[in-house]
Amino acid sequence: MTHTKFRLTLVLLIAILVIITYVSLHIGTIKIPMAAVISGFDAQTLGISHESALTFKTVISEIRLPRVLTALLCGAALAVSGAAYQSMFMNPLVSPALLGVLSGSAFGAALGMLLSKSMFVAQLSAFVFGIIAVGAAVFLARFFPGNRLIMLIMGGVISSSLFTSLLSAITFAADAKNELPAIVYWLMGGFSAVSSSAAYVVLPFMMVGIIIIITMSGYLNVLSMGDEEAASLGINVKNSRAALIVVTTLICSLTVALGGMIGWVGLMIPHIARMICGPDNRQLVPLSALIGAIYLLFVDNICRTAFAGEIPIGIMTSLMGVPFFILVLSRTESRWN
Repeated sequence: MTHTKFRLTLVLLIAILVIITYVSLHIGTIKIPMAAVISGFDAQTLGISHESALTFKTVISEIRLPRVLTALLCGAALAVSGAAYQSMFMNPLVSPALLGVLSGSAFGAALGMLLSKSMFVAQLSAFVFGIIAVGAAVFLARFFPGNRLIMLIMGGVISSSLFTSLLSAITFAADAKNELPAIVYWLMGGFSAVSSSAAYVVLPFMMVGIIIIITMSGYLNVLSMGDEEAASLGINVKNSRAALIVVTTLICSLTVALGGMIGWVGLMIPHIARMICGPDNRQLVPLSALIGAIYLLFVDNICRTAFAGEIPIGIMTSLMGVPFFILVLSRTESRWN
């Protein structure tokens, strides 16, 4: 894609992002006039009482704004992580779950719910065990001889399987009436439990991680050529890949800590961006971030407004992901070659 088309695409996506964000703040169980935010919640302008204006302001600032920002950044984080993994591992069908971060975070959250009724404990445990899972994968890759890239993937498979098994043990041990429903519902993914305090503390770190991956997109271009080619071009392959793995691990574990298990975003969105701009990661990664943010916020709006009761977002992303994945499988070879 030419630079002019890329800039126009960025402007279009940013405009869509702004529109869907503004609309998302006003739709939901409590209907809020579309002019509420622009008017500064002025009761006279909106033609409502001061009590109603104050209620609308509280709903948006304390409930909807944290949720909307969380959906945007989680979508962007998962999308850029997926793009980074697909380039680093030179495989169009890998996702952020490759090294076990999602399985580890899911186990950590379930363990936190089992040991404590505090959502903060569950979120902190999810973050810690996501990092531990990837650390285990990296340790296994270094412990055994062979191709480092292949060993890293195999270490991720082992780590993911381990923490998936531990998660099954946690769900088996959980109380069927009190603890198990909360664990199962949380693992399906969703932003209904996101608090403003947690969101405003975590989201800046997630934003920094996304920016770091975008700034390293040029390195992803070189890493996608293979280790030998990258080394011949003066890139420190080991350090570059390690830095990217660390950053993607951190932001992916944060997405699980805030929103539970949300699948398919890291796999689908980079392919959609690749259809638009091609394989150049300097364009692919920023577009993935914007498309991922728009996509996950759009799906979250459907989950909380289209049905009588809110459904977990993980269910909706999986339902939307399966037909797309079939399309990807049918076209992957020609597109990547």
